[in-house]
Amino acid sequence: MEKQYTNGEITVVWNPDACIHSTLCWKGMIQVFNPKKRPWIDLEGADSDAIIAQVEKCPSGALSFFRNSEKETPPETIDVETIVEASPNGPLMVYGNIRVKDSEGNETVKHKVTAFCRCGASQNKPYCDGSHRKIDFKG
Repeated sequence: MEKQYTNGEITVVWNPDACIHSTLCWKGMIQVFNPKKRPWIDLEGADSDAIIAQVEKCPSGALSFFRNSEKETPPETIDVETIVEASPNGPLMVYGNIRVKDSEGNETVKHKVTAFCRCGASQNKPYCDGSHRKIDFKG
């Protein structure tokens, strides 16, 4: 279930089901993204532009944002070549616009970055849920 956090100027949206626990959010900005606190996101810890820059580093797209002065819009598409990259001991990262079809034929459109499970342990297949760390996946 997605959660939203706002500072009045921007709203950060967190989709925990998409999170691969890369730790890039909190390692870069612990004053805003602190997994030891509840709620774990405190937008008063930095200015909006710095928070936006940090959110855009999220490799799975679990974190996103919108400006409160603008109506929430669908995810932006990127007009670039699709790139596939295997993360060391982690997920298969796909950068670009893709359409994912599950085993039942349901399609989902993904934009920007999508992390796919390589270890086989994810409870959110075909997407990575960070289980590779728990099982000490090497590959």
